[in-house]
Amino acid sequence: METALQSPVSFTAGAIKELRRVMNEQGADTPKRLRVGVKGGGCSGLSYVLGFDELQDGDEFFEIEGIPCVINKSHEMYLFGMQIDWQDGLNNRGFTFENPNASSTCGCGSSFGV
Repeated sequence: METALQSPVSFTAGAIKELRRVMNEQGADTPKRLRVGVKGGGCSGLSYVLGFDELQDGDEFFEIEGIPCVINKSHEMYLFGMQIDWQDGLNNRGFTFENPNASSTCGCGSSFGV
């Protein structure tokens, strides 16, 4: 595991608040980190991954406001500069991804193309 010199992604204040809420529900003694990544699939080719996970080979560690995060080093080129937000409206609730590297996105906002 390597430590990133600069955070590859950023989180809005709303996203950080929601992540802390989820972390508190899971328990403070959980050794998992927040994984930010991509996987093949989705309407546009690649889907976002955001969830708690164990460390894996090839992971790079970074921290955002005390939240331990990991990203697979090979995913960084797809996600560098992305901002993650939390929407809590009547019609839209969940994490949203604003990715400057995406050449196309799907209507649901959970997948993208490069």
